[in-house]
Amino acid sequence: MTDRECVELLQWAAPRLRLRWEGFRRVRGQVCKRLGRRLKGLGLPDAAAYRARLEAAPAEWEVLDSLCRVTISRFYRDHRVFDVLREELLPAVLRDARGRGEDVFRVWSAGCASGEEPYTVAVLFRFGLAPAFPGLKLELLATDADEALLERARRGCYPPGTLRELPPEWAAKVFTRTEEGEQCLASELRAEPTFQRQDLRAELPPGPFHLVLCRNVAFTYFAPPLQREVLARLVERLAPGGLLVIGAHESLPEDVSGLERAAGPLPIFRKPPGHHPHEGTRKPLPSPPSVPFDLPE
Repeated sequence: MTDRECVELLQWAAPRLRLRWEGFRRVRGQVCKRLGRRLKGLGLPDAAAYRARLEAAPAEWEVLDSLCRVTISRFYRDHRVFDVLREELLPAVLRDARGRGEDVFRVWSAGCASGEEPYTVAVLFRFGLAPAFPGLKLELLATDADEALLERARRGCYPPGTLRELPPEWAAKVFTRTEEGEQCLASELRAEPTFQRQDLRAELPPGPFHLVLCRNVAFTYFAPPLQREVLARLVERLAPGGLLVIGAHESLPEDVSGLERAAGPLPIFRKPPGHHPHEGTRKPLPSPPSVPFDLPE
């Protein structure tokens, strides 16, 4: 399958999955390699044959959906974001929480892939925040749609290159190098996150959270209408004064309500302390349909 054929296939299929082709433009190499292996495994000669299979076998859409999950990550990714969170924003959030009598710091890492992001939060909390807030507990939820990635996350072992942005003095305290060359996280840090399989397009945890990290998932790959739906529910799940972090190259949908910038141009947003979520029961996000509909020609 050529690059052009792969691009045309993604442009055709993405709307069916409530995704946007533009999000895959830079990283399509990873997805196209997976698609090539899938075609070979099915004995199909080209993208046209795979498209025909998708039209004839609705279950194949779930396979395609899994092949479209991009898994690039590393510890302390976009270090300026984590520096500002640690030095300026989160201490203020935690002081306010303490002032309200709260003793638990609640964090959600949405689209956590193989765990680098939630483990970064666990390390940052232990060395960068907990000493100033004795007695404060961390409650850390990490969700992803891919169970295989979650299993890798629970194992907690990584190639050394994924640690290159993590402060070296922290890395030395919590990672041990194996004979195979992997860096494995200490067991007490591996126990911090609760890993849970969950697809942002279908369901979200109830909240409220003091910090939500939703980076390089919803606002890169989701179609604009779905982005707006997910954003509204993210805002609902933020505690007043809570922070939402998105990817460094992402932007929120236009006409955002209920959020303000918290750190200048950095992709960190705050829910104003006086903003309260809409009361009442909200319907869950619709799941991706099980059969194709209104596919573009």
